Amino acid sequence: MGRQASLVLLNALSLSRLPMAAAFIAVPDTKARAALVLLAALSDFLDGWLARHKGLATRLGALIDPVADRAFMVTAILVCYLDGLIGLPEVLVLLVRDIGTAIGFLVTRLVPRLRPVELKARMLGKVVTTLQLVTLLCVLLYPPVVRPLVALIGVLSLASVVDYCRAVLQARAPARGASRQSGSRDGATRRPSAPMHPVRK
Repeated sequence: MGRQASLVLLNALSLSRLPMAAAFIAVPDTKARAALVLLAALSDFLDGWLARHKGLATRLGALIDPVADRAFMVTAILVCYLDGLIGLPEVLVLLVRDIGTAIGFLVTRLVPRLRPVELKARMLGKVVTTLQLVTLLCVLLYPPVVRPLVALIGVLSLASVVDYCRAVLQARAPARGASRQSGSRDGATRRPSAPMHPVRK
């Protein structure tokens, strides 16, 4: 299979979480919803593993994957809230990392000096995502442990937002330095030549 076809399949695997989110809304059965959470977690693991180990990581894939993740996660959390399975405080805690990450993404796109920064997944963010999936399963299948998990997610989410902001600021310096070096190289190549003296005839 060619690289282009592999990339299409990989992105399709990531985007499969969007119809899973729609199915989570449409299917009221608790066990079916738990199965959808497991499928979403499996697809997230597979597309990440394939991208890393098969050399298929791209900037488009790095954008599609988290968007599909957040779409499924936010949809599932809001559906559980509307069904009365979790309260509003738990919803806010579960989504604090996503809100912070979304704000950070918008800032990096709107602030010119931050645009060269390439946004990458962070380990703390992956841990929070895993705990969110585990919490969703517990909301559906074993509610007594939901509150301790939500409290843990709240602490790690705040740490994740701080880590994300620090990574963006650290990445800004090399990007800015590279642009300055590029500008200095351009200036060197465009240095005006010495004036030509008139030739006597």
